[in-house]
Amino acid sequence: MYIAEIRIENFRLFGSADRAFHLPLNPGLTALVGENDAGKTAIIDAVRLVLGTRDQDMLRVDPADFHQSAACAERADQIAIRLTFRGLTVADRGAFAEFLNYESVGEQLETALIITWIAKRNTKEGSSRRVLPPEWRTGANGDGPLLDLGARSLLTATYLRPLRDAERAMSAGRGSRLSQILQHTAEIRNTGVGFDRNANPPVEPKELSVLGLGDYASYLFGESEGIKQARKRLNEEYLAPLSFADDLLLARIGVAGAQEDNLRLRQLLEKLELALTASADADSPHNRGLGSNNLLFMACELLLLAAESDGFPLLLIEEPEAHLHPQRQLRLMSFLQAQASKPRVDGQKIQIIVTTHSPNLASDLQLDNLALIDGGRAFPLCRGKTRLSASDYRFLERFLDVTKANLFFARAVMIVEGDAETILMPVVAKLLGRDFHEYGVSLVNVGGVGLGRYARIFLRENPERDGEIGIPVACVTDMDVMPDMAPWIVGKLEPGQPVPARPPSQRQWRIKADFPDEQLAQRRTERRAKASGQRVETFVSDEWTLEYDLAFHGLGKQVYRAASLALADDALNAGGAIQAEVIAAADAAYQALAEAGNDRETLSSHIYALFEAERASKAIAAQYLAELLENEVKARTLTALGLRQILPPYVVAAIAHVTAPFPAPEPTGTAARVAAA
Repeated sequence: MYIAEIRIENFRLFGSADRAFHLPLNPGLTALVGENDAGKTAIIDAVRLVLGTRDQDMLRVDPADFHQSAACAERADQIAIRLTFRGLTVADRGAFAEFLNYESVGEQLETALIITWIAKRNTKEGSSRRVLPPEWRTGANGDGPLLDLGARSLLTATYLRPLRDAERAMSAGRGSRLSQILQHTAEIRNTGVGFDRNANPPVEPKELSVLGLGDYASYLFGESEGIKQARKRLNEEYLAPLSFADDLLLARIGVAGAQEDNLRLRQLLEKLELALTASADADSPHNRGLGSNNLLFMACELLLLAAESDGFPLLLIEEPEAHLHPQRQLRLMSFLQAQASKPRVDGQKIQIIVTTHSPNLASDLQLDNLALIDGGRAFPLCRGKTRLSASDYRFLERFLDVTKANLFFARAVMIVEGDAETILMPVVAKLLGRDFHEYGVSLVNVGGVGLGRYARIFLRENPERDGEIGIPVACVTDMDVMPDMAPWIVGKLEPGQPVPARPPSQRQWRIKADFPDEQLAQRRTERRAKASGQRVETFVSDEWTLEYDLAFHGLGKQVYRAASLALADDALNAGGAIQAEVIAAADAAYQALAEAGNDRETLSSHIYALFEAERASKAIAAQYLAELLENEVKARTLTALGLRQILPPYVVAAIAHVTAPFPAPEPTGTAARVAAA
């Protein structure tokens, strides 16, 4: 049995009707990802309210838990949390027989258990009780029998809270979590024999059960010569003088304990503690840290879940990455996935629901196991829910690594194809007053491969039914079509050499002449269509590439400087060149090109030739260009508005899409006078 659906109404940030929360789940492992305050913890708490937890930690609903749609609005009067269980075994159907629903799926009749937990605010004046006792109702419409305490006890979940104190949980003491876990393990309950003081020959201590060892220890205490002498002295010297002839007072010294086996076993186990050491040597002085103890804690909880032959196999973990370094996080997630795929003794598999803020964990999971929580809604990323194709899923399983998985935790995402964009875009955005850090923008560099595949993660297959993911995504890509004269300038063709007659598809480069009539516009439309729609938008360079477009639209001098500095980078770092001299030479060369009467396309092609023909590093040039622009803004020779006006429009539009729209520039000169009139 597993939870197949979670529906939450009027609980914390989740509203009602079309604002209610709905999350379909598959068996096995599900990771809830998303930014802070998206609702991940509220989902876990909702499940805890319905099921309770094995550590018997009570979670009480508070008036503040009732949804408030607006700051001045009244809080909702009722919270409803509905869990639908499917995959019931024969034992499950027997245990919950009177509470089941029967559903027709095709030609088969399937059973489901549907529980609706309802809590109401107490609106009576003068009452000290602010929330009425909750009810556990069954049936598809909550009109079935109330779920009794005995049935609810079969559904309790194992819950590991965030920032858990694993060392304390594994320590000895009354009611310790370790004793609760060990008491229910088959190895503790069924291994060994009991102690019989009259057995001849006596049983070897190693063959005794845990209870047998406790009884044996009690017997040895009683046979201790020191205890015998103390008892004898107490009875003869102190109690005998206080006794009557027909009413003797006699003392017995023994180990205290309950008579009932389960209580005795629990009392014995409460004396145990569990700790990790550096070696198998029990006396090793080296103790492990918080992260390793958290792994120990999780291992113990899974030991109990896997060994049980009854009970609901559900594990809820908030932030399993707590206190773990990245490699441990990956080991943990692989382990959890393996545990979720193993059948227990009763044939069921453990269902695990985790919340995480770790790109390491998210990158190690298949998209089928992820659900993005955004704006109080759940967006499963499994097949059939996104616009991703089967090929996309296979690709992303191979290439969606930790450097790209931060897109699951962002308020906005910009996807780029190269290192130059990765370096330059955040700097340009900050200079324009749209700092990516302030707007929560994650920048993902896909290295020129699969840009559309990553973007389609955010496109829903059925947005009318499931809603749209509210995270704006900007994909920035090159047009990759050069001006007609550029091949001879950038070194694709020798002077006088004609453009090859073979079809353009057999060349590694394209010119505008390859796209007559409306074909160039069609190419741009096709590139945009690969990943555009809903909140995803693809921004195609206006002309050719980022560097060319920067030069074409007004940053020619700065790009020429940056490319020249990139070519001289090794010499500059080795002290063999001086930056001011490189910049002066670049300015002179640029001025000569500008005064030669070249049009914008030709001039920009000569600038771009430093990258194509001279092989200047685009990434290093981007670093220098970022510094040059920062220095100009700092020196006030360039303003944010002035920079925006000479940037390629597609760059400005992409930054606005993931941050906020730019205000329209104020009219100047004649335009200002016309506007004033």
